[in-house]
Formats: sequence, structure tokens, C-alpha cells
Amino acid sequence: ARDEPERLDEVGEVWAALTRATRDYCLRNGFDEARYFTPRDEPCVIDVAGVPVGITVCEDLWTEEGPASAAVAAGARVLANLNASPYHRGKAAEREAWARYQAEHGDAYVLYCNVVGGQDEVVFDGASFVVAPNGRHLARGAQFAEDLVLVDLDVEADGTTTERAPLPARDEPERLDEVGEVWAALTRATRDYCLRNGFEEAIIGLSGGIDSAVAAAIAADALGGDRLLTVAMPSPYSSEHSVTDAEALARNLGSEHHEVPITGPLFAAGDMLGDLVITGFDRDDGKEPGTAYENLQSRLRGMTLMALSNERDAIVLTTGNKSEYAVGYATLYGDMAGGFAPLKDVPKLLVYELARWRNRDGEFIPSATVEKEPSAELRPDQVDSDSLPAYEVLDDIIAAYVELDLGIEAIVERGHDREMVRRIVALVDGAEFKRRQGPPGPKITERAFGRDRRVPITNGWRG
Repeated sequence: ARDEPERLDEVGEVWAALTRATRDYCLRNGFDEARYFTPRDEPCVIDVAGVPVGITVCEDLWTEEGPASAAVAAGARVLANLNASPYHRGKAAEREAWARYQAEHGDAYVLYCNVVGGQDEVVFDGASFVVAPNGRHLARGAQFAEDLVLVDLDVEADGTTTERAPLPARDEPERLDEVGEVWAALTRATRDYCLRNGFEEAIIGLSGGIDSAVAAAIAADALGGDRLLTVAMPSPYSSEHSVTDAEALARNLGSEHHEVPITGPLFAAGDMLGDLVITGFDRDDGKEPGTAYENLQSRLRGMTLMALSNERDAIVLTTGNKSEYAVGYATLYGDMAGGFAPLKDVPKLLVYELARWRNRDGEFIPSATVEKEPSAELRPDQVDSDSLPAYEVLDDIIAAYVELDLGIEAIVERGHDREMVRRIVALVDGAEFKRRQGPPGPKITERAFGRDRRVPITNGWRG
């Protein structure tokens, strides 16, 4: 016989649901408050010059009835909200909405103070602000840069009014647009990852395509073009314009640039492998090379960049984007070889938007690079559309599956072909083993591969 577990009443069920959801959300999504802060049931309210100030941490603010409201109930007139809140697109609006809610409902000033800088796969955008009890913003800090903002608050303490001389007027820092925010996030994340890990110089392979061009421009803005080494590594299947576009970009970047052809090593590898791997597109036996030969070219490039990395004690920045990483359109130990991936969470269409944003004041990234049809150039006349759907279709399916957690039926209802959805979902699932071995890169969407989306490599489910 087994004693039945005690059944919860209706309210107890709700309490258990909320605590379980909170525990799992925090522990499974990488929030580390429980490791560093001692939990308590009473609000933390301290006296600062006679003014009761409630101390809250990060998402204490993000609930109608929680630590923020408890601090107000305990007498707090000011809520100091201390944050290590990572950036993703659209998050600023959510933060400010919650801050206004707490200020208006608690009749208190809210001081939202956020950290700045990149740390592994996240980047903190600062963008601190102060909200008055009427919901009006009194001051804002800079985005993605350290800032000191002095604010004079007229706060009643113990029934009196604190009179202070007004501070000098301060111009508000200019707010970035949506794409500008992403550019700032990527450059800040790249700069901090490189410099804080001891790398003064970065290396990027330039293909003449849009991804390597945008990644190189980010690196140049982050570190300076004089601390960037760019390398073009043409194969027999590289177009002439790819080489010249890479040279033009390097001139605009102000980077040291070298051309290191891989034709000789590619033919030598073909001789070494013999009949074990089909190589070369000019064979007499009519056999057509496959993925192995394409990946061999990519891996020779990865080997070249890593040799330069060792020689110069410089970090290799990879150039793959989220669309490619999602479906496995990237080569392990080839174009995935490196220490940091600036575009890892950037969908392909957004890569183009970033290029246009960077060119807003003049042609920094060559227009030919932005306008050409994307191609890996690993076989004659190859283009991405040979093996992938249009990026307008691909990016939406990936966003729906990876970021929104939608199933196949729900994705089809967004206007996509059912078999195409099944194919892309299978590619995403099948590429997890590649992503697990890839370098880290900054998160700029609500759900990035890695710490945000943890799924097993081994999974037989194909529903």
C-alpha cells in the first residue's frame, strides 16, 4: 500500500504552479540570481538620507505583485532596480513598460540601472533610465556605452520635501534605431570578447560575400581596421568579382589584407586522397564530386586562418549567420573554425539590413557585395538557392520554429508549404551536433542557439 500524496487546495495549486514555473524558468534559462543572492520573503528597504529606498534585482520589477510592490508597501518612495539584463531586439520597450507600471502603481520613482558590456554569448546594453511616479521619463543613459547620469529627485521623506538646486541641463543621448541597436550590440560584444580574452588583433576570411563583409565591418568598428587581418582564399571556383570585392572592402576597412589561394593545397589533397574521395569537376570518368569535396575547400580555408591565428596570437572571427547555422549550411572545422561568431544569432535578411545601415553615410561595404546573389562558390555556378529556399521563406520558418516554438501545423498556417516546413525542421534538428561544436556568438534575438535553446543532439523523433 502507498500513502496518497496530500492534495493541494485550489490556491495551493496556484502557488505550487508559480513557484515551479519560476524555478524552472530561472534555472533552465541561465539566470544565476539564486547562486549569488540569498532569497528572503521580506522586502529590502534601506534609508538613504532619510528617504526609504527599495532595493530590487532585475526581474523583481517584472511582476504586478512581487518584490517591487512589497517594497512600496513597506514604505519605499524610490525603487532602485539593479540589473544585468541582456539585450535582445525589442526588450527595451518591455523594460520601460514594467518600470512605468511600478512607478505609477506604487507612486514611487524607479531607478533602472543596467550593466554595460559583452560577456560570452550575451551583451548588456546599459540604457539605464529614471521614471517618475506619473510615468514620465526623467533621464536616460547611453546605449551600449558606460554613462553617468545625475538626477535630482524631489522626494518627500518623513513628511517633508527635499529641496535641491537643479542640476545643469543634460542633452539626452541619441537613441539608436532598431538596426543601429543590433549593430551596436554586435560591435560591443565583439570588442569585449576579444579584448577581455587577451586578443588585440582579429582575423577574418573574406569571400567577397555579404556575411564576411558585414562580420569584417563589425570587427573594424569594434577593434579598429588597423587591428584586423583580412584574408582572401580563392579556389578554382571563386569568381573574379569575389576577389576584387574582398580587396575593395579591405581598403575601406583599412585592414592588412592578403590573398592566399587554396588551389594548390586543394589539388594536393585530391592527389593524397586518390579514389577515396571524388575530387575535381573536370574528371574524365564522369563522376561528380559531392559534399566532401566542397567541405574540403572550406576546411583548407579554416586551416589557413587557424595557422595565422597561432602565428600572430590573434583570434579568428567566423562569418556564419543564424540562417546557415540553423540548417547546417556551415562546415565543421571549416568556416565554423574560430573563436567568436559575431553573426551567429543574425538571420540572413538582417545581415543585409545591417550592411545597408552601415552604408547609410557612404559606401563602406561595396555595393556589389550587397547586391550579388549569395553563393558559397564551392562548385561551378553555385548559388545558395540551389539547396535552400528563398531567405524570406527560410528565415520566417526558422524564427517560427526556433524562437516562437511553433510546431509544423502552426508554421504551415503562416503561409508555408508543408513539405518545405518539414524539410527545414528536419535540417534544424539534424544540425544540432554542428552548433554544439561552434564558437560562441552574441545573442540579439529572443532565442539564440546555445544557452537559450538547449535540445539533445540524439533525437529520433521526427513528428
